[in-house]
Amino acid sequence: MTSAPPTPLWAGGDITLRATCVLAPNPGVMTLEGTNTWVLIEPGSTDAVVVDPGPLDEKHLQRVLDLVASRGARVGLTLLTHGHWDHAESARRFAALTGAPVRALGPGHDDLADDDRLMVDGLELVVVATPGHTSDSLSFLVVAENALLTGDTVLGRGTSVVAWPDGELAAYLLSLQRIETMTGSREVTQILPGHGPTVPDVVAVVRHYIDHRQVRLEQVRAAVDAGATDADAVVAMVYADVPHDLWPAARLSVLAQLDYLRIRP
Repeated sequence: MTSAPPTPLWAGGDITLRATCVLAPNPGVMTLEGTNTWVLIEPGSTDAVVVDPGPLDEKHLQRVLDLVASRGARVGLTLLTHGHWDHAESARRFAALTGAPVRALGPGHDDLADDDRLMVDGLELVVVATPGHTSDSLSFLVVAENALLTGDTVLGRGTSVVAWPDGELAAYLLSLQRIETMTGSREVTQILPGHGPTVPDVVAVVRHYIDHRQVRLEQVRAAVDAGATDADAVVAMVYADVPHDLWPAARLSVLAQLDYLRIRP
């Protein structure tokens, strides 16, 4: 579960040779300092890739366009990690502003598939299907930098929500295991998340995500065994130390956990 920091800890900016984060102005308990809109440009290129243009905020979109223009480039492609509003609400407007196609997983888009390779003016990206947070969740590997843009699958701080019923825990665990394999082989050495700062120790963080889910599953099972009869009762027992404004999101994860355990709420 995520929670908002008392003061901003992350402001985006130039992160790698190819990746710059423009932070959207939508901070909150679920979005941390805001949504990370990623601008990817191969050095010397005139075409940029924008990942997750974010909420529909004209000033934010203009900041993204201004950044791209300052690099002597234009937007050649927009990608979505998933369809949640804080990542994708502005996609249609951004397409109108740029004339660039929007690609994602799902109806209405030029569909992407697992292991697709995208070449944009020298920038090579690989699509990595990482369902679980949502059914349409994708990650994108920047091949030259061993950097994985993970959307909400792995965050820069805290843990993510399995947004049941669209999100599904079995799929999420498989996605985490896939990312763990990529970090173990050093195919991925950096994680550029959808919210929060970049991940300093990718191996440890992904392992923590997996272990955290297993611990929560055991806690949910124990709560049911102790007499919790519905998801709200499980949340009150398992997430007692979590701020109450996060309980609605916790409830989604609990429903996903109950479904995974084949215990119907």
